[in-house]
Amino acid sequence: MPTIEEIRGAARGLEERVHRTPVVTSSALNELFGADLVLKAELFQKTGSFKVRGLLTKLLRLSPAQQQRGVITVSAGNAACALAWAARSAGVPATVVMPATAVPVKVAAARADGAAVELVDGDLIAAYERIRDERGLTGVHPFDDEDVITGHGSLGLELLADRPDLGTVMVPVGGGGLISGVAAAVKQLRPEIRVIGIEPEQADVVSRSLAAGEPQKLPTARSVADGLAAPVCGTLTLPLIQQYVDEVVRVSEAALVDATRLVMSRTKLALEPAAAAPVAALLEGRVQPAGVTALVVSGGNLDVTKLTL
Repeated sequence: MPTIEEIRGAARGLEERVHRTPVVTSSALNELFGADLVLKAELFQKTGSFKVRGLLTKLLRLSPAQQQRGVITVSAGNAACALAWAARSAGVPATVVMPATAVPVKVAAARADGAAVELVDGDLIAAYERIRDERGLTGVHPFDDEDVITGHGSLGLELLADRPDLGTVMVPVGGGGLISGVAAAVKQLRPEIRVIGIEPEQADVVSRSLAAGEPQKLPTARSVADGLAAPVCGTLTLPLIQQYVDEVVRVSEAALVDATRLVMSRTKLALEPAAAAPVAALLEGRVQPAGVTALVVSGGNLDVTKLTL
């Protein structure tokens, strides 16, 4: 369980390395929902998502020997690009295992930041473990890692500093890394603030894990919000969610699409569907805003190759 001092230490380590992303408002959204909403625009973060906060924190805390040997992760998207950038920033060699079907622009982005990309047909985890062991690399989990979670807590500290009047924080949920860090930071300083997670109905592994009281695994996890389609809930993230998160709600695929279009049209923020999950929850009435409500806009890595004539 990351303490508030550990989260503050991670935030200091990230200063001048990552962006302090802005908190913006939209009168159009406020009028539509009859609420006082603020948007934490993490889509403006390095590599276009929040993930660099946690992954860079992890790399900075490795031993010199581990840094020299290099790191490896497995990801089809945002975590791959974030680790590649973080590794270059920290001067650490990085390998990323990605599916052969990964979006070409994301493969190209990881390679552009210097990562060795291994494209794999078949079992990604088996390939990841084999390469890790053969090369003596340090594995970096995309979300279920104490240092990664602690780094994500820096986002919560920024929210509290910029908007001390917060009443509610709404956070997209995949495997639980982001909401674990944000909730740990917010609740240790301001336990009265509500923290609510939002996940897709078709990828609801955290809701199922909370109901079961232990981490669950989904046979399939597919959603238009691919950044939230984690097939497993973390063994580290679940206890933090149980302790610090007030509620996790599910939203439909249709609401995710509608929310993405709504935010783009009303705010001109080019967010990805995963980042629209909080607005989807408002559209479907799954959450009633209380006080100033922060919506974490977690990323903006759209597949622009689909914008064709």
